[in-house]
Amino acid sequence: MSRRVVVTGIGLVSSLGIGTEATWNGLLAGQSGAGPITKFDASAFSTRFAAEVRGFDPLAFVDKKDVKKMDIFIQYAVAASQFAMEDSRLVITPENAPRVGVFIASGIGGFTTIEKEHRAFLEGGPRRISPFFIPAAIINLASGQVSIRFGAKGPNSATCTACTASAHAIGDAYEIIKRGAADAMIAGGSEAAVCAMGVGGFAAMRALSQRNDDPARASRPFDKDRDGFVLGEGAGVLILEERERAIERGAPIYAEMVGYGMSADAYHMTGQPEDGDGAYRVMRAALESAGVEPNVVDYINAHGTSTPINDPTETLAVKRVFGDHARTLAMSSTKSMTGHLLGAAGGLEAGITALAIRNQMLPPTINLDTPGEGCDLDYVAHTARAATVRYALSNSFGFGGTNGSLLFKRHE
Repeated sequence: MSRRVVVTGIGLVSSLGIGTEATWNGLLAGQSGAGPITKFDASAFSTRFAAEVRGFDPLAFVDKKDVKKMDIFIQYAVAASQFAMEDSRLVITPENAPRVGVFIASGIGGFTTIEKEHRAFLEGGPRRISPFFIPAAIINLASGQVSIRFGAKGPNSATCTACTASAHAIGDAYEIIKRGAADAMIAGGSEAAVCAMGVGGFAAMRALSQRNDDPARASRPFDKDRDGFVLGEGAGVLILEERERAIERGAPIYAEMVGYGMSADAYHMTGQPEDGDGAYRVMRAALESAGVEPNVVDYINAHGTSTPINDPTETLAVKRVFGDHARTLAMSSTKSMTGHLLGAAGGLEAGITALAIRNQMLPPTINLDTPGEGCDLDYVAHTARAATVRYALSNSFGFGGTNGSLLFKRHE
């Protein structure tokens, strides 16, 4: 059995806004979500800014008694899932509940809760540790809490594959529907690592931009002056459904998901091979799984982290996959505006890719003033633009050399 899968709902929470419309409008306006860190005192850190979610009220999405049972990454996941469910108009009933599943990923999980409870232990000993510590922090509780919230009793899991995690969650959910194990999946990812240990850890690796005097211009994928990524947070969740079922219930359809690729670099724990082999193979795998040729792709939402290694490597991989067509297609990095959401990046960017197809609009890569060496494609610099988008790829690459690529097409 192989069934067609469509996107019927999108829920986004990002530094550009709480809700899909706010995030999309911010992208089209070329806004940066980066600013000084407010969640802790970052004055002693080499990087003192991030792309924080601002103005988030968990009580708008979670009962007061349950807030303390959820790390903020779980709260973001519940919020994004609520937005996506409302958008899709999917109603879960006792009859269909076993056919609706949840796959929500995270790269790190409850970092803030781990910090808080460790501090409580140091200050007061083991009796000060909250009984909610473990369920508030572990990664699969985002999927667990969403399934409890909406009564989804189908397949339930949580991928944890670094910055590729939610791309894998969406891809795996797609495969589950294709093979008939579920009719609908709530799939994506959530991350909330803007905390002392999160920022400190990435800064110690020299992975973060240190453009403290101008945070809004710090994330500059493909630019010669890029100096690292901007840590972001938030969530991106899609509702995936079997196509005939979605049409029958009159669901809105953003795009059809038609391909999914996975690969490993088998090279280095944090770096990519210079020839971009893993990135090349994962895009090829997504295209081959859909049975389409490279020249049908009009747009790529790039991994595009604004790091010295990733951007030319991804560009080279795109040239290898698409040949001369690489000069014709458009590719942008929305991380230039949202920052890098780590394990939630793929969920957010899959939602953005589906919106680009539905709206026939390409979000830009901001802060791209002078392309860096090896970065010579059409990155939709500075300004969003209207375009014909039939097929679009969303790329995600993670520490450990784990890669994922999702292929969407315009629904007809």
